[in-house]
Amino acid sequence: MSSLNIASRALTTNLAAMQVIGHNIANVNTDGYSRQNILLGTSGGQFLGNGYFGKGVEIEGVSRAYDSYLTREAQITRSVAAGDEARYARLKQLESLFPLGETSLGVTLNNALNAWSAVATSPTDTTARTVVIARAEELTARLRDVTASLDETRLSSTLQVQEAVKSINSLAEQIAQVNQAIVQSQGTGRSPNDLLDQRDQLVSELNQYVQTSTVPAADGSLTVFVGGSQPLVLGTRVSPMAAERNPVDGDKIDIKIYQAGQAAEINADFLGGGSLRGLVRFVNEDLPESYNMLGRLALSLSEQVNAQHRLGLDADGDPGQNFYQIEGADTPESIYSYGSPAGAVQIGVKPIGAAPPNSLVATISDFNALQPSDYEIRFTSATDGTVVRKSTNETITFTGAPPIAIDGLSIGLGTGPAPAAGDRFLLQPYADAARNIGVAISAPQDVAAASSVRVDVPATNAGSLQVENLSAVGTPPPLWAGSTITFNNLGQYSVDAGPFVNFQPGQPIVANGFELVLRGVPTAGDTFNISPATVADAAQNFGNARAILGLRDVASFGGVTLGDGYIPVFSTLANKVQSGRMAAEFATTAATNAATALANRTGVNLDEEAARLLQFQQAYQASAKFLQVAQGTFDTLIQSFG
Repeated sequence: MSSLNIASRALTTNLAAMQVIGHNIANVNTDGYSRQNILLGTSGGQFLGNGYFGKGVEIEGVSRAYDSYLTREAQITRSVAAGDEARYARLKQLESLFPLGETSLGVTLNNALNAWSAVATSPTDTTARTVVIARAEELTARLRDVTASLDETRLSSTLQVQEAVKSINSLAEQIAQVNQAIVQSQGTGRSPNDLLDQRDQLVSELNQYVQTSTVPAADGSLTVFVGGSQPLVLGTRVSPMAAERNPVDGDKIDIKIYQAGQAAEINADFLGGGSLRGLVRFVNEDLPESYNMLGRLALSLSEQVNAQHRLGLDADGDPGQNFYQIEGADTPESIYSYGSPAGAVQIGVKPIGAAPPNSLVATISDFNALQPSDYEIRFTSATDGTVVRKSTNETITFTGAPPIAIDGLSIGLGTGPAPAAGDRFLLQPYADAARNIGVAISAPQDVAAASSVRVDVPATNAGSLQVENLSAVGTPPPLWAGSTITFNNLGQYSVDAGPFVNFQPGQPIVANGFELVLRGVPTAGDTFNISPATVADAAQNFGNARAILGLRDVASFGGVTLGDGYIPVFSTLANKVQSGRMAAEFATTAATNAATALANRTGVNLDEEAARLLQFQQAYQASAKFLQVAQGTFDTLIQSFG
């Protein structure tokens, strides 16, 4: 009977081994499947007086090829790659909104500025004035269109974030269900390999959306953490995640996790990897920067042209009004307002929490210092506090009552209650500028091409000096009736009998709110008389149009001229796209290598399985032959004693 038992046990054991091999072969293309191996052991021995005789083989279990380190490495690298790829895909879409070439925003910008050249050449030409307005309308329409496309990109990205959160919650529910099945199977004392593979695959899929960390429990369940230490899955219990609008800046997204009905915000930096991290970074960081870069261009263009346009005279001899207009935004705290009848723009500051509205208002003090950023102002007292530059998270301390000077902006008191200790405010100077910009004038005669000052050149001047341009560059002092520029025998000039200054042809003479450019060689006694322009002067005067045309070469964006104002917008985005591509390619390579290492360790090798199948097939045949011999021997014994 012992031989029959050995033979029958060997048959069933080798058959089971072939079933395991067949299971491996069948799942060679199953995602997340780990190769399984049958574990064999001797059945022990039986003492028969003259020694111990073995009782055959038995099955100790079925193990799976599992490597916790390689599995974790594959999950992390896959998560990082998914985040970088999601962000890169969105950045490429964003880049398509800012093309180069003849269709670029930069060409449209320069067309609007260059149109002033025809007005400066022919100030009485109504067609030239009409073209100036038309080119400006093309530019403002283009700025609004690009902003509308940015809005669509933000909406689609936000929806993608919400879909990613739904997928995370769905996968978390599935992991909890598998956890329950694994806990129930632990009572058998055997490892539920396929359930473990299923759970590992679910965790791997989860890491494509958000990077996780896991801790196994004694009962076989797995706790899954996100955001550093927030439990997403705890045994069979799930804490769902949610994507919600930021209560201060509704264009940004907050990621929260709900535990027992209580929401806890997850810092986006703690998400680590996954497509959710890449998308949130795009929505909360990359998109606002694009809005601010575009808005800074629109606001700077508008205010520089407006400031010069207000210094000129229109065709009727009236003072110029604002040429561009930025309409108010949706909320009272974000409205762009202008002085009456025409003045510089005032930018509202939004209160945070219980801070009073309309307490602060910002104006532009230095176009060259403007930074594409939002700002949070925090008061520690009525006069002191800090300003956080949101683009860099840098904190700048201020002391003394407003105005507060930062990055070319002057933040002063508004019409509401004065700030108090603990008050916080959000300043978004550029967020809506490009969306709401338009042309403020429509009639050609309203174009203020003429300078508000005139120059008279006495016939007694003996030198070769010629007037190249005269324009107002500021407000003359009170009661100003005019100025006289006089040259001496050293080629120097003085203004209103003041000190003599060296003269260089082509270099502007700036005084009392005017700018005079002369070319040629002076002689002693040459004079030029500057005085307020009259209505009669406005028809032939072109000084203000020339001054507006000269804004093309004025440094406006950290040394970049207004005419090249599109370059910082495009180059900043292009650098982001390039760095995003490099990060995505590097992360994808790392993820591929980690996945390959894991597959080599835990995957199914068909050649190896074929060899093992042949091995156990021969063992099965040998066991069957042994069973046949044992049965024949037993039959012979029965017949002999029959």
